[in-house]
Amino acid sequence: MTKADVVDSVCSKVGFSKKESAEIVELVFDTIKQTLEKGEKIKLSGFGNFVVRGKKSRVGRNPQTGQEIEISARRVLTFRPSQVLKSALNHGEPGTT
Repeated sequence: MTKADVVDSVCSKVGFSKKESAEIVELVFDTIKQTLEKGEKIKLSGFGNFVVRGKKSRVGRNPQTGQEIEISARRVLTFRPSQVLKSALNHGEPGTT
């Protein structure tokens, strides 16, 4: 599913114009992005949690040469699905494929 598919789905289900639907979807994604950039957690009830975690720098190994290299510190995004979403995925509830 692409962002355009999400816009089309909002448009058909809510009845807004495509332009209004696209603006709403963009606003939602921008809000999520800005919140995550600040390092804050996002909890979507019935869906899951998005959390930004910090990883320390560490020594890794190039698998082709075996040479040690330093992997720099960075932030990573993790997602933990809610029990509702896990149940829907594993039990094929209506609305899932």
